[in-house]
Amino acid sequence: MIRAGAASVDITPAAGLHLAGFAARTMPATGTHDPLTARAIVVEDTAIVVLDVIGLHEDMAARIRQRSPLPDDRIIVAATHTHGAPVSMKGRLGRTSDPAFLQQIEDGAVEALRLAYANRRSATIAVGMGGDPAVAWNRRHVDGPLDRSVPMIRIRDADGRYIAVMASYACHPVVLAADNLLMTADYPFYVRQALETAHPGAVALFLTGCAGDANTGHTAQASWTLAANSARTFATAQRLGERIAAAAIEAGEQAATEIVGAAHRELELALTRLEAAPLPDLAARWRLEQQTAEPVRATLLGHWIEWAERNRDVVPGSWRARVSLLDWGGIPIVALPGEIFSETGLSVRSACGGRPAFVLAYAEGTPGYIPPRSEFAFGGYEVDEAHRFIGMPGTFAPGSAEALAEAAHSLLRERHLTAQPVA
Repeated sequence: MIRAGAASVDITPAAGLHLAGFAARTMPATGTHDPLTARAIVVEDTAIVVLDVIGLHEDMAARIRQRSPLPDDRIIVAATHTHGAPVSMKGRLGRTSDPAFLQQIEDGAVEALRLAYANRRSATIAVGMGGDPAVAWNRRHVDGPLDRSVPMIRIRDADGRYIAVMASYACHPVVLAADNLLMTADYPFYVRQALETAHPGAVALFLTGCAGDANTGHTAQASWTLAANSARTFATAQRLGERIAAAAIEAGEQAATEIVGAAHRELELALTRLEAAPLPDLAARWRLEQQTAEPVRATLLGHWIEWAERNRDVVPGSWRARVSLLDWGGIPIVALPGEIFSETGLSVRSACGGRPAFVLAYAEGTPGYIPPRSEFAFGGYEVDEAHRFIGMPGTFAPGSAEALAEAAHSLLRERHLTAQPVA
């Protein structure tokens, strides 16, 4: 048997902080719908910790790994990417982050890892793959690709009692829209709630897959409004979350081996500027438009103007990315940074040779969208505009997503995780 432990730590701040993820939303949070958490599973000397925030700055992810009781090169640090939590990255997402909350989420992640490590006991791991819950839609293309997989891990102790369960699905946690002012994990809250009900005693983790172009059925532009939407409510989040959980619960079980390992790659990804005019000219143009724009558009233009003025003399440069792999007894858990599109996620999943695998995004740093080459011809928010609100000096250059996928493929080959084992 291996040794495994799990823990959950509440990281919910007091009301009053600005929620991240929607440029249209300018009012602070008025309360809490469901607690924000940091949740960790430790397996031998490896671990994964996931937080209910929109993303983590890569510097914070590194500090969490360094402060944990485990070797820092054997830990994945991820975010669920909920748009119902306060700003969680310094210098990104168009609003000032609260230093106390940043410290709270970092400390919460470290504490979850510490408790999970301290709680380790003899355990077995089983994995399965649930069916398509039919929740996600490609928001850029009507017939665009989707990763419909729902991998599910169950970890039990020597007496058969549940320690943890872990599921994943590739869909933006943005059921709730910009009109929502309550802190929430969005649909992942309901996934975990249903999983813990079905597996008494377990700590449930939900990991968001490669959902850069996948959500529950609206365009990115549909969130540029404060108007309430009858389809984007907590009731909808519950219905969809429980549907995803049902798919995970129905997953079969295949026993994992007792061989545990980890590896990672770091690589430089080039940033580029797709804007057709010099930034001072764009700032002037946007300022003129702002004078007569409707309020939400004016708010968005304000972020763009600030971005252009801040970066007018900045060379886009590059960003150092980290791709991580955990091998839990032959179960691949691949973690990619940023907002990764379905095409890239499916490329990594195909390299797993039919194994039930976790292919995660929003891990080890969240610097925005990293589109595959095929998407640049279509432009749009994720390719042309999002970096301005997120706060990066440019968008990721064509080839960046492919470089991340190749790093993942290399890690899988090294761990001999590219072919399905013979039953």
